[in-house]
Amino acid sequence: MKIPDPLKNNMYAELARRNLKRQAVRTILAAIGIIIGVIAISSMGILGNSLKLSVTDSFSDIGDKIIVYPAPGEDYITDKQVAQIKKVSNIESVIPVRSGGDVVEYKKGGTTFQYYVSVYDLKKEDLDKLADLEQGRYFKPGSTECVVGSGIAKNLDLSLGQKIEIDDTNLRVVGILRERGLGFDISTDSGVFTSSEMYEKLYPDADDGYGTAIVVVKDINKIDPVMEGIEERLNKKEDTVTVFATNSITESLDSVFRSVSLFLMGIGSISLLVAGVSILNVMLMSTMERTKEIGIMKAVGASRRDILKMFLLEALFLGLIASTAGAILTLGGSYLIMALLVKNTSYLLTFSSMFYVLEGFLFGIATSLLGGMYPAWKASMMKPLDALRYE
Repeated sequence: MKIPDPLKNNMYAELARRNLKRQAVRTILAAIGIIIGVIAISSMGILGNSLKLSVTDSFSDIGDKIIVYPAPGEDYITDKQVAQIKKVSNIESVIPVRSGGDVVEYKKGGTTFQYYVSVYDLKKEDLDKLADLEQGRYFKPGSTECVVGSGIAKNLDLSLGQKIEIDDTNLRVVGILRERGLGFDISTDSGVFTSSEMYEKLYPDADDGYGTAIVVVKDINKIDPVMEGIEERLNKKEDTVTVFATNSITESLDSVFRSVSLFLMGIGSISLLVAGVSILNVMLMSTMERTKEIGIMKAVGASRRDILKMFLLEALFLGLIASTAGAILTLGGSYLIMALLVKNTSYLLTFSSMFYVLEGFLFGIATSLLGGMYPAWKASMMKPLDALRYE
């Protein structure tokens, strides 16, 4: 069964197509303006969306965590406070963390390499909850072993079994973590992780308490009640801790990048505004050139609605063809850029990116119709006698 084409054998649609072909150069120039506008809006939207997805992906694995810090005036978090936090409902685990900053030295081929790192005292089962191993295994309690982040391994060209030096103490690398990116709980990529015994040997004057406590929530939708529960237990009489939910970062990032995308699309829409003026000019010139033709059509019975329809169909055809070309070029160009420069095309194929392509396509058609509306109205309002006398 064939689907009927409402424009097939339609006289005004055929006239609209003929008129666009008759002034081919002028039509192509107007179409180029729309194509550029559609590409500008769509690509700007895709760029902003890709930036948002890239950054939010970096924080995706910390959205279910709450970070507890000592309040201003407090030195550290105590074991008693950790025990109180564990009593709050909807908590999967509480991970107390001690950390310090230091310089790692690594000697290779007579050359000493130095790299500033964060040194962490973490139980291996707790580290397993916060990061993933790429190579090797976790350190043994009480040993001189350590696990290092991917950034340290890459910058110092470390491999399993090699030794690094911190404060004249040698540590053997037994594990390398998978790259995770930015985080607000621990710096896995630039961290050295070791046992409590080794940490106390490196920092004998370190506080007995913890610098932070990382709370992993069972259900991300219950973060606010968990925060309130921690506040009620630990800050009942006075503020002893500061509670920070990491999901607030991703929410803020969404808001910021949404504004960035709208701003970029606003810049791109200027191109479509210029295209709209170009179409207005083309259609006005076409109206003037075809004044006698319009007069003859009206003399043989064409109504104002028929003339209006013919000119709007011209604008619609122009918008459809140019917007389709702009959308295809946007997809092809964006795919090539992401494949060659970013080496990742997954962000282009998301629904949110495709939405910007559709938005650019619809904006192109709307601009074309708006540009053709006044010339179409002007042509439809011509009086037959005046049009026939026009020279």
